[in-house]
Amino acid sequence: MSHAISRRQAIVGMAAASLYGYVRPSHAAADNAVPSSSPDLQGPVLAERLAFYADTLDYADLGAETVEIVKSHLIDSLGCAIAAFDEPPVRICRDVVGNGTAGAATIIGTPYRTTPDLATFVNGAALRYLDLNDVYVGRQAGEAGHPSDNITACLAVAEAEKANGRELITAIVLSYEIVCRLLDAVDLIGRGWDHPLCSLPATALAAGKLMRIGPDKLAQAVNISLNGHVPLLQTRMQILSDWKGLADAEAARCGVFAAQLARGGLTGPAPIFEGKAGIFKQVTGPLDIEVEAFGRPFRIADCGMKVYPAQIYSATVIPAAIAVAKEAGNLERIKSIEIATTLNGYRNAGRDPEKWAPETKATADHSLPYIAARAMFDGDLTNDSYASEKLRDPRLRVFMQKITVKEDPALTALMPKAVPNRVTAVLDDGQTIIHQVDDLPGFVGRPMQRADAERKFRGNVGHYWPERQTRAVLDALWDLERQDDLGRLLKKFVIKR
Repeated sequence: MSHAISRRQAIVGMAAASLYGYVRPSHAAADNAVPSSSPDLQGPVLAERLAFYADTLDYADLGAETVEIVKSHLIDSLGCAIAAFDEPPVRICRDVVGNGTAGAATIIGTPYRTTPDLATFVNGAALRYLDLNDVYVGRQAGEAGHPSDNITACLAVAEAEKANGRELITAIVLSYEIVCRLLDAVDLIGRGWDHPLCSLPATALAAGKLMRIGPDKLAQAVNISLNGHVPLLQTRMQILSDWKGLADAEAARCGVFAAQLARGGLTGPAPIFEGKAGIFKQVTGPLDIEVEAFGRPFRIADCGMKVYPAQIYSATVIPAAIAVAKEAGNLERIKSIEIATTLNGYRNAGRDPEKWAPETKATADHSLPYIAARAMFDGDLTNDSYASEKLRDPRLRVFMQKITVKEDPALTALMPKAVPNRVTAVLDDGQTIIHQVDDLPGFVGRPMQRADAERKFRGNVGHYWPERQTRAVLDALWDLERQDDLGRLLKKFVIKR
């Protein structure tokens, strides 16, 4: 697959030159080809460079392989959203938004419509809630995020703007590219901030591109989205609340709203990244982001799909724990268990005492002790593993006290190519059992094929849809590039009670 600059990109760049006095750089060109609105800085500011990239990205630049990957991730994400349709926090979000029909964007699973920003939020809440949607692990500090959290922004705005399937696919690729490249560059966990920060500019740019607002207003959308919406890492610390599954949906909503405001002519604080009190100074520290290298190849190809509904740093502990349990035979023989994990696994899922007594699903699916113990007891981990009676199982609570968690720098060093965990159990006769798992099907290097994606999708939607409806939805999504009426497509998703 070629990622060279396309003929359409070259034409767009030349057209831009007549308006702004510059020629769009090739991938190897210096970034000072874009004019800067900040006279204190040499060359273009990051928001402008991102805006220019977004404005000139074209469907023709993607290639058949990337289009296929987009469709797989869209199918996976929409299946996750349907699976969570009746979860209490998701119902609350729908109830708050209401059951109107006058809006321009569909609430997935219903015949109701609302504004694009609110549809983004309520659909994003459903997509994310089960912690079963896709994941990306950044290349510098192993910063993980869920790029598919932004699909609902692309879908809502595309429907509202009457965009076609090709435009939707391009916007999804764009949102993934921005999120993943930012995750590559940052260490948000180490600084106390949360990964939805990366979704703010990503959704602002994807939404603005679908609105066709042009590079100047796209840059303003980035400025507006970031200034007032920087998320705290407290979302994922100690006792986890419902907000854990809603934080990225809220970031996406803010991104869409920022694009709407920018389209109307509002400006935002600038330079938002490089400014004296901007993102680099206050939040992330200086970042090296080479926008001109974006799309070589597109980062969506490096995003993994989940097999288990668990936080990514904890996913591989499940098969490792199951293997230990099988070899031990009788769990009562186990005297102690040590889980060795990555630094981010320890920070996010093995450090806080609340992880040993989770009271909520949100805490449990980010708890290495709970996830490992539940997998050892049941031989699997599913959405049902977080039912209230299982969280409070007294036998499990006692068993979890045998578990300790530590970081192993050797495991941390394997990231991002792997997200490993090692489970070591000591039995009552002194025997030691060790199992380490580095990756899973669906991870980078082991991508799901169409049959795998369909199998997971059916497992997610089977409770709500008959097979005939499921087949019709899958056929339409696999044919997304030829879909010209996204509203009609989303009518196929209605859950009929």
